[in-house]
Amino acid sequence: MAARWTFGVEPLPESFAIASLLREIAGLVVSLEAPHPALERLAAALRGAEQELRPLVPADPSPRVGSQAASDGRAYLDHSRNVGAFNPCFPIYEIRVEGDHAAGTVRFPVVYEGPPGLVHGGVLSLFFDAVVQHHNCDAGVAGKTTSVEVTYRRPTPLLVELAFEIDRVVDAGRIVSSARLTAGGAVLCEARVRAIAGSRALLPEVSPRRVAT
Repeated sequence: MAARWTFGVEPLPESFAIASLLREIAGLVVSLEAPHPALERLAAALRGAEQELRPLVPADPSPRVGSQAASDGRAYLDHSRNVGAFNPCFPIYEIRVEGDHAAGTVRFPVVYEGPPGLVHGGVLSLFFDAVVQHHNCDAGVAGKTTSVEVTYRRPTPLLVELAFEIDRVVDAGRIVSSARLTAGGAVLCEARVRAIAGSRALLPEVSPRRVAT
């Protein structure tokens, strides 16, 4: 198997705990039956953190990649795998990669709800794109996604451990991945994800983190 594919800098260690907390707290907030003083304290603490952190980030929100690597923008984080571990907007999952096959589990919390008690369809599309990219990067041949086609077979429940599998074919510079999300053996949804295989030699420059002096 080829070496694992990475592109970008590592997230800050603190971001992993913060992402988990934000995801969990958001789920608690949307599940409350009535206002509570803890919400006011939480909002005040978050406003304080925002005021303290905002002056520390680059004023330019563009990532320092390629022709912008020497700019005054922000560092670009590696999105090749496990994005949900440091970004609460992405789902988290467990995955095992064995060449052109991968399998794992996922459990969608309340923050990803669409229909009552069910996962939002857009989140499922995001999930498939993320796990397929993870598979491709671990297998050593990855690239830009060109299409994600999702077929919804059955409603996908929240708060239940689900299983997924991915099989892929790499041919003529193209990667075609077929993925399935299941519960108790029943297929909930399927995805066909297509990507253009990239070249490590052609990856644009990514600026490392800059230490303030």
